[in-house]
Amino acid sequence: MALVSVCAAYQVFRGLAGNLTAQSTALLAPALCVRTLNRLKMTSKRQSDHLERTANTFRQEIISPAKVCGITDESATVKRVRLDVTNKEFTFKAGQWVDFFIPGVPKVGGFSICSSPGLLERERVLELAVKYNLHPPAHWIHSQCSLGSEVALRVGGEFFFDPHPSDPPVDLILIAGGVGINPLFSILLHVADLHKTQKSTGRGYQIGNVKLYYCAKNTSELLFKKNILNLANSFPGKITCSFHVTQQSSPICLELQPFITEGRISEKDLSTHVSGNELCYICGPPPMIESMCKQLEDLHVPREHIFFEKWW
Repeated sequence: MALVSVCAAYQVFRGLAGNLTAQSTALLAPALCVRTLNRLKMTSKRQSDHLERTANTFRQEIISPAKVCGITDESATVKRVRLDVTNKEFTFKAGQWVDFFIPGVPKVGGFSICSSPGLLERERVLELAVKYNLHPPAHWIHSQCSLGSEVALRVGGEFFFDPHPSDPPVDLILIAGGVGINPLFSILLHVADLHKTQKSTGRGYQIGNVKLYYCAKNTSELLFKKNILNLANSFPGKITCSFHVTQQSSPICLELQPFITEGRISEKDLSTHVSGNELCYICGPPPMIESMCKQLEDLHVPREHIFFEKWW
């Protein structure tokens, strides 16, 4: 979506914002229209913001009000925010992100969804996990966000896993670096939902095996690690994981030791699970993505089977 169309999107939002206060709706306008007043030029001296990076990326037209219904500390630097979205027209695919509009904050955030589409269908709830930094939307989440805070969301992104029931089974390789785990965790939860549907009804998409490689500085920065291990235990052989740490200084707990490798994800690590037929999803810092793409290509994975999401 072009930046100049954001004000038009605001008009759509106004029609959907019945459960936001009038004050919040008015305060949200600068966040949606500020880009049309002075289109910023991207330079090598300034990191582009979310709207600039994704100006040509697919977005849904629907902008939906949402209310914060839960806040937890996922790590010392990451907050997990739970959002109630009552608009039934709001949907997303596992792996996508949201434009995050905050009343009174001109900058628009861009955060990957870390929950499954199934959770939204069942409970009208989605979750985000946001790392602390001084960018206004992330800073607001860490410093001002509270239960009951009102925001607005719009889904976007072309990085997702959304198979049709009639599609042939496929194996997945998921490769995450740092907070790049967010969209991949959404995909992993979606895989678990597909397995549950198959087991309980015998219908729906039949997913193959999934292997997650997840790299972070240390075990305290491995987000969702307990959830990931629970999924691996719930679906033995179907979901497996390998955690990698690059700057671990403290002892690794016994529960995690069988899953931990010290050092970055290597081609040797990948070769144990990559045959060339899998679909590979990567999210992390650009240098890591470039390295992983090359390693996968060296392992004869076709380029059309490699998908990635760069956020910074």
